Amino acid sequence: NMIEYWEVDKKDPEKVTLNMSWVTNLEVTRENVYEIVRAARTRWKIENETFNTLKNQGYNYEHNFGHGKQNLSSTLAGLMLLAFLIDQVQQHACQLYKTARKNIRVQKVMWERMRSVLQLVDIPDWETLWRLLGKPKSKKAMLGIIDTG
Repeated sequence: NMIEYWEVDKKDPEKVTLNMSWVTNLEVTRENVYEIVRAARTRWKIENETFNTLKNQGYNYEHNFGHGKQNLSSTLAGLMLLAFLIDQVQQHACQLYKTARKNIRVQKVMWERMRSVLQLVDIPDWETLWRLLGKPKSKKAMLGIIDTG
């Protein structure tokens, strides 16, 4: 079964603004076509946003890590997807991570700060790291969170 979806300009019905089509093994009827289209568009949006995040939010998904080495690109792409999955779980389950993300906003910037902190200071655990990134209002406040001695 195939569904074709067209959006037209309200002012100019001859002008198509969006055209999408899907193939499905679901039975398509007048009663369920709208729900199938909504589900398909939602799935497309999720996939599109995921790949956008992987490409533009610091995961460097488009980078060619292989440079001629057999299986290296696949291995690193798999690790990148694993890091993305871990970040997704933390966004839903870890309040300290959520606080850090709210404070920093851009994930790519958060990773840059994480790398800087980890290069400069011995961080004993994830909780300390997330607390540090969650409230770096000043250098004094940051130093009060970690043991620099």
